Amino acid sequence: MRYFLEFSYRGTAYNGWQKQNNALGIQQVLEEAFAKILRMPVELTGSSRTDAGVHAEQQFAHFDLPDAVADADLLVYKLNALIPKDIAVQRILSVGEEVHSRFAATHRKYEYRITYQKNPFLTDLATQMRRNLDVALMNEAAALLLVHNDFESFSKIHTNVNNFRCTITESRWAESGEMLVFHVKANRFLRGMVRALVGTMLEVGRHKISVSDFEQIILSQNRKNAGAQAPAEGLFLVEVGYPDALLI
Repeated sequence: MRYFLEFSYRGTAYNGWQKQNNALGIQQVLEEAFAKILRMPVELTGSSRTDAGVHAEQQFAHFDLPDAVADADLLVYKLNALIPKDIAVQRILSVGEEVHSRFAATHRKYEYRITYQKNPFLTDLATQMRRNLDVALMNEAAALLLVHNDFESFSKIHTNVNNFRCTITESRWAESGEMLVFHVKANRFLRGMVRALVGTMLEVGRHKISVSDFEQIILSQNRKNAGAQAPAEGLFLVEVGYPDALLI
């Protein structure tokens, strides 16, 4: 039997989603909780992989069990009672045997959150910056992401992917009070892509490079030409989309 797990987490204390030999990942915490409750090993396959310090308001993973879950709500309750407070499970639902949490996803959406004012309630949940950014120019740069589809310039190097093409369907900066948020939605993202895009658009906003320069960076397909990655603390995976009939 295959199941989907929907969950969220504050990534500050973790070295990203993926379990590792020398650091604690979200995947390891959840798998250990499943093993204690079900008294069997459970392997989770995530819909997306987030880096160290990155957060998720909505994340999915799939897992397989030899038998059906008798009470999914009770299992959710037991998991939440066992895992740390910075991880929360929302639901468990049965899916088809061939449904893959990563490959079945139609889109992912991220937000990068910047605060102009020091706020103790946003510690590690937004990146603090001065209000000296030309947001109009940053939105001109963001609009260019909708007309290009090769983002090798914003991918971590030595990444094992077949291609660097992504179809971006939303890309915009929005200000609200003391917050500035970058909204970006695509069918897929490359490793480090959103933080590299944000870091480079911030250079546009500070008038260090022009919008034309930004487009040339996209066309160059060379990571060395793009800006530094923005800090992890401001990045949130906020939505993973699936066909309507899949998650009932």
